[in-house]
Amino acid sequence: MISQFFVLSQRGDNIRLVIVTTDRGEVAKGSAEIFFRKVKFWKEDGQEEAPPVFNVDGVNYFHVKVVGLLFVATTRVNVSPSLVLELLQRIARVIKDYLGVLSEDSLRKNFVLVYELLDEVIDFGYMQTTSTEVLKSYIFNEPIVVDAARLQPLGPAAIFMQGTKRMPGTAITKSVVANEPGGRKREEIFVDIIEKISVTFSSSGYILTSEIDGTIQMKSYLTGNPEIRLALNEDLSIGRGGELANDYRSSYGSGAVILYDCNFHESVHLDSFDMDRTLALVPPDGEFPVMNYRMTQEFKPPFHINCLIEEAGHIKAEVILKVRAEFPSNITANTVVLEMPLPKYTTRASFELEPGVTGQRTDFKGANKKLEWDLEKFVGGVEHTLRAKLTFSQELHANITKEAGPVSMTFAIPMYNVSRLQVKYLQIAKKSSSYNPYRWVRYVTQANSYN
Repeated sequence: MISQFFVLSQRGDNIRLVIVTTDRGEVAKGSAEIFFRKVKFWKEDGQEEAPPVFNVDGVNYFHVKVVGLLFVATTRVNVSPSLVLELLQRIARVIKDYLGVLSEDSLRKNFVLVYELLDEVIDFGYMQTTSTEVLKSYIFNEPIVVDAARLQPLGPAAIFMQGTKRMPGTAITKSVVANEPGGRKREEIFVDIIEKISVTFSSSGYILTSEIDGTIQMKSYLTGNPEIRLALNEDLSIGRGGELANDYRSSYGSGAVILYDCNFHESVHLDSFDMDRTLALVPPDGEFPVMNYRMTQEFKPPFHINCLIEEAGHIKAEVILKVRAEFPSNITANTVVLEMPLPKYTTRASFELEPGVTGQRTDFKGANKKLEWDLEKFVGGVEHTLRAKLTFSQELHANITKEAGPVSMTFAIPMYNVSRLQVKYLQIAKKSSSYNPYRWVRYVTQANSYN
């Protein structure tokens, strides 16, 4: 049971209230202000960010962050946290389906439509439906399209590709209910294979744990909801049974794709999946996950990190960080960030980058004693090095390597996936001989936990 729902916009340390609704009177009127202060000043307690669930004065606060917007729900009832967090994610997805793009500007321009959506999704605190297709029967307001020029610029990770064609990511910033200028609707479908990888390395560089959480996302702009057939790798294997699934070296060398487990959207028919790894479905309106999967087999990580710490006197030390991209040179990673906690008595850090490099930024976070290294782009097969000279407020008495680290890394690599799961073809049932909608497929690999 949800007592109150609100959306806030966060840009750096600035948080602004955008939408407030679903008030059952069980939570104090200032709950948005309490949440705002708690999240903004959480770092003072030594934490990076506020956890997704916390309790203040008997009120449970749940929140998820989606493209700079905080979707928040409050309740005094002891409800399942995973249920509420999933509901918030689905609400964000439904609003994005209708508005085309999620931003503070689009929410403010379409606040009447957003309130109408929320009134149908949550009725007096109880969830009704989060299906974009079902909501179409009850929603009558038309979305006000936000000018694409006012959107934030999209990097290479937001580019769809098909062969030699390229389409900017703004192609999917369209509402599923709005028509193109002139009243016509462009027939197209988008498929995303998104993989979030978790890898833990030992200090000597060996892999201790590795896992892939993947999803095949689909967003359809096809009229009439035609049937779609989606073909995956023929050598796809699911589960741990069998010799193939247990032999990492033979499976990696042969190119076989082995998934630990997976689940499918309710609209997917699996009649021929066991025979030829083909999924048949009639896509509902809006964005939805066709398939979620998990891979626990060892795989080749996209980046190899080497870290060396040397004492350079009684109150000084030097850190050498080397990062090498293990993917092909025609692939480029974006928004690469490395962080390394330093000893608590570190007072200063000076940095030295390779000569001639551009698009890199270094910083020493004095408040939480962290080294930060940002790289705008990271080309495959290239190695980058950072040297940091540290100054301490006291003499070194213990082993410095035990007080520094671990190094963590975040990144996004478009058109690359480590599991090698591929969409072999995307077949759409033809209405006529001239019916040939656009098909766009994108692969993205992101860091979930890379330490």
